Amino acid sequence: MDKKEKSFISAVIYLRNEEKRVEPFFSSLYAFMDRHFESFELVAVDDACTDRTVSILKQWAENMDQPLTIIHLSLYHGRENAMNAGLDIAIGDYIYEFDSLETPYDMEIAYSAFQKTQEGNDIVSVCPSETRRSSSLFYQVFNKSSHNPYQIQTDAFRIVTRRAINRVHSSSRFMPYRKAEYAASGLKMAVVEFEGSLTSRQKDRLALAIDSLALYTDAGEAISMGIVAFMAAVAFLELIYTVVIFLIGKPIEGWTTMMLVLTFGLLGLFIVLSIIIRYLSLLLDMTFRKQKYLVEGIEKIQK
Repeated sequence: MDKKEKSFISAVIYLRNEEKRVEPFFSSLYAFMDRHFESFELVAVDDACTDRTVSILKQWAENMDQPLTIIHLSLYHGRENAMNAGLDIAIGDYIYEFDSLETPYDMEIAYSAFQKTQEGNDIVSVCPSETRRSSSLFYQVFNKSSHNPYQIQTDAFRIVTRRAINRVHSSSRFMPYRKAEYAASGLKMAVVEFEGSLTSRQKDRLALAIDSLALYTDAGEAISMGIVAFMAAVAFLELIYTVVIFLIGKPIEGWTTMMLVLTFGLLGLFIVLSIIIRYLSLLLDMTFRKQKYLVEGIEKIQK
């Protein structure tokens, strides 16, 4: 058997009502970790599960030699917030991030991802060869408007170095969208691809997509400024129309004055809105959300 890696490895796993998948996933992950690494830990984040997920996991972990840490969140927080809680607890030099228990891949591909980190990559994503059209469209828009040095795409899981975690935490303690934070960190990224696709649909995907476009790209600002420019153009055309009617037509008494007041008022409003949008964009760049999760308790289970 090949010599085991000496680096300490953490695996952070997101849990939300996965009672059918939890035991097979953890058994496969534990076997993989034990096969390749001398020292490792598993950190499970219980995002207020309402089924038997946690009890099944505890029962499975009773005979495990390596420690299992279960973080119980006080209430449902969503995937990104919950994973932030797990990353704050994990102490590994390298950290696997599993935010889904779906495994349309051979677990050994996780070792290929680790080997990529040994080539100088701080973030390695394991991605399917096929993605949904809606996901592809989102990432096209995101990558085009984010201006990051690296492109992001649909991934099944990833492994990041402690340096990557420290780098993004130096700019913001809380990561609303980890994938985007890593891409913007300036650290080297790589992709390991497997044949297949992901079938599970994340319920929080739409909200996350909207938030990430607002936080990490200029797409929202561009759309808002476009709407403001369009409405300002309409107001300007209305101004021209009002002047023309005044010069060549027979407007009703007081109509011209009223239209001029309304037109200049709208123009001023749209100019002010464009300034406000710009200031909000700058404030968003300078001020970021802080830690955003509530931990009810932490359990450490070991044989």
